[in-house]
Amino acid sequence: MSDISDAYDELVLDLSQDEDDDVTVTDDGLLARGTLFLYLEGDSIVIKLPADRSDDLVARGVAKAHADGAGWVSIADVELWPELAGESHSFVGEPAVGGES
Repeated sequence: MSDISDAYDELVLDLSQDEDDDVTVTDDGLLARGTLFLYLEGDSIVIKLPADRSDDLVARGVAKAHADGAGWVSIADVELWPELAGESHSFVGEPAVGGES
């Protein structure tokens, strides 16, 4: 196995054991509450973040904008994967506000 595959497998294991039990592992990537938030593409993970956060990461050279659209970025630095994947999970996995009103 390659270092990238090992790092991705470890990331998937960590996120799938989340205390909220809201992460589903599929062939397409990881879902939070049924919504895709992370997948592996080549040697990078692709994640969904708030637009201002993803714009900041791209501007600082930490991430590259991704063709999936606003908020989607690719991250090549394996050391940043856990932190940024966690941010993506939190962003996508949050329940909608005001659903009870």
